[in-house]
Amino acid sequence: MNLSYFTSLLNRTGLVVQILIGMLAGVLLALLAPGWAGKVSLLGELFISALKSVAPVLVFILVTAAISRYDSEQPTHIRPILVLYLVGTFGAAVIAVIASLMFPTQLVLVNAADIAAVPPAEVNDVLKTLVLSMVANPVQAIADANFIGILAWAVGLGIALRHASDTTRRVMHDLADSVSWIIRWVIRLAPLGIFGLVATTVAEAGLSTLGNYLHLLLVLLGSMLVVALLLNPLLVWWKIRSNPYPLVLRCLRESGITAFFTRSSAANIPVNMELAKRLDLDYATYSVSIPLGATINMAGAAITIGVLTLAAVHTLGIDVSFGTAVLLCVVSAVCACGASGVAGGSLLLIPLACSLFGIDTDTSMRVVAIGFIIGVLQDSAETALNSSTDVLFTAASDIAAKRQAGI
Repeated sequence: MNLSYFTSLLNRTGLVVQILIGMLAGVLLALLAPGWAGKVSLLGELFISALKSVAPVLVFILVTAAISRYDSEQPTHIRPILVLYLVGTFGAAVIAVIASLMFPTQLVLVNAADIAAVPPAEVNDVLKTLVLSMVANPVQAIADANFIGILAWAVGLGIALRHASDTTRRVMHDLADSVSWIIRWVIRLAPLGIFGLVATTVAEAGLSTLGNYLHLLLVLLGSMLVVALLLNPLLVWWKIRSNPYPLVLRCLRESGITAFFTRSSAANIPVNMELAKRLDLDYATYSVSIPLGATINMAGAAITIGVLTLAAVHTLGIDVSFGTAVLLCVVSAVCACGASGVAGGSLLLIPLACSLFGIDTDTSMRVVAIGFIIGVLQDSAETALNSSTDVLFTAASDIAAKRQAGI
């Protein structure tokens, strides 16, 4: 088999099929030769690093270029997408609370001494961090992958460039095309990256530790599946008034699988951008909505906060009133939207939610420690749900707008 034949075969095989082959190969390597799994971890680390390094530049350039070329007669559809983001996140919080009350979890609290991070004390702290992120130094924002700051500067610069010469705006357009070209090559490496990530995850995680928290995992993952396969399709149907599952399953397959193993919404932005392009969505819309969704569309985080908080509540034998349950849904949704502005993400927001029930910080941090133990699955599933929903809701809103316009 010569190189040209192999290249031709590779080009004829779809990327999703290649990723599935990479997943299968990674599982087999971890099970049959676990010693080799650590040696291929570099492939996964390189893939994630490449995605993370290019994502901030991609968002900054693409959003700036899109805003600079914005035509007021062809408005974007950001507002209905934001509505879907907020409704979806709150709906996920409600499902998490209902699932936790139906299937209460009892925990054996572990030592939290190794967790050095300090959780925010109030919701105001989360919102303050989020707002301050908007006025961060643009260079620092790109270096730190602060997407709130990147979006703020990109929108501002894009508006300013609308008054620039056609040549300047054309340069921005060419830069956007060039960055997109780099992204396509990075994404072509996804099968190798997924192979390394799967092999390392299966070899290192094991199932014995996770088995101790099986009930908690089932409630978490079950809630996320309900959101992915029932709530999200219902919201998409509400927008497009037709069978939502072909679109839902495609987004889960082509975005969710990659996000599951990269465990980073930011790293999955390039994947979602490429998928949005293949879905023929409006460029001016998805170039803003997808990076924005990676910051505020956090259904998975809302589920994590709600389920783990109520696990602590049930462990301590605290009664949950209807009013407190509703308040927890609101707090989980609001905190989830600001999770990306807090070091440690959704897990470090659990003590804040636990304070609604009078649970002290030491006890709640022990619950956070359990979150880190099961994080190999919890964080993966959470990211897959969050990231695939970004492109799903963007596509649903775009399809609805085009149908309404008769396109």
